[in-house]
Amino acid sequence: MSATQGRGAALATVALIVVTAVWGSTFFLIKDVVQRVAVADFLAVRFVLAAAAMVLMFARPLMRLPRRQWLQALALGVVYGVAQLLQTTGQIYASASVSGFVTGMYVVFTPLLGTVLLRQRMPSVTWIAVLLATGGLALLSLQGFSVNRGVVLVLISALLYGLHIVGLGQWSRPGDAFALSTVQMLAIAVVCLLATLPHGPKLPPDRDVWFALIYMALAAGAGAMLVQTWAQAHMPATRAAIVMTLEPVFAAGFAVAFGGESLTWRMLAGGALVLAAMYLVELAPRRNARAAAEMPAEAIHHEV
Repeated sequence: MSATQGRGAALATVALIVVTAVWGSTFFLIKDVVQRVAVADFLAVRFVLAAAAMVLMFARPLMRLPRRQWLQALALGVVYGVAQLLQTTGQIYASASVSGFVTGMYVVFTPLLGTVLLRQRMPSVTWIAVLLATGGLALLSLQGFSVNRGVVLVLISALLYGLHIVGLGQWSRPGDAFALSTVQMLAIAVVCLLATLPHGPKLPPDRDVWFALIYMALAAGAGAMLVQTWAQAHMPATRAAIVMTLEPVFAAGFAVAFGGESLTWRMLAGGALVLAAMYLVELAPRRNARAAAEMPAEAIHHEV
């Protein structure tokens, strides 16, 4: 890996961490909003706002995007939109803790899908990191576990999120991130609008809900999709999935800081396991590469 590629990968990791922090900040907002707005209406308004903002900002790159990449982005957007609907609907029937853990299972599905669909070989350290991240998610989320239709819906959504991560890692290119993310957002908005039929989306009832929706549309929707699309052009899909398991860590942090929840040993231990997983796939390989680069040629040859 060249120095430029290394800097790009490091910046992509930092960008993806920022995205997970934004996603984590929305948990307590969503809990309040969906009590006053139907799930399909909430998602439709959120993603229509995000799509409109992105079309206005990136109309020119959008027109230059080749037909093949339009089709790829539309497919990714449909997968993501269906996953959003299944996850949010499943949360009605499953507890928040269980749905949070099951959603995070995309960290397991991503390397499995990469192996099955793309014949990718995963190093053993990646599988260790996946196990650590899964254990961290369990500590952060689970307070007992029972399987009902809500859990099944959320599990299917996790599989679709894993498919989206794999597809984005395969098709995303740094120069096309603006257009690719915009087409995805358009597809997500259409999927969510279709879910509101036959009556169509109902608008939010008051100013507080509008503010929450605008934040989630622009920051956690348009901005996050743009950054994720760009970041995944610089890193493997499984590594991206493990970095994104920081989302419940940030969610727990925001819940403690702003939601009145108490800091527990489960939060600390779960967060530590997720951070350990990220270290294994992200920081340790870079450290080893730097060490190898600093070794004399004879030593490198001896190590090989």
